[in-house]
Amino acid sequence: MRKPATLHLILKLEYFAQIAAETKKYEYRDQTPYWRKRLEGRKYDVIHFRNGYATKAPVMVVEYRGLRRIGKGRGAYYAIRLGRILKMLRWNKPTRS
Repeated sequence: MRKPATLHLILKLEYFAQIAAETKKYEYRDQTPYWRKRLEGRKYDVIHFRNGYATKAPVMVVEYRGLRRIGKGRGAYYAIRLGRILKMLRWNKPTRS
């Protein structure tokens, strides 16, 4: 059995929480040469989201459902469609104070 093709992305807490709560269905990235090389013409199975760079940062694995290019010129961006949450590690839902 082959290992799933994984896209690794780092997120701020706000966006990580929205995906964990299943209210955010797309993750966005600017259309820059860096993201073009990482996203276009590649096939991924899952997205490995990490909330920051700490060793014990929360992690979430989500189905990769596709990529769309939106806009032209300087305002262009990629919309990465998210599927089901497959795995969640070290995540405690933030509480309001």
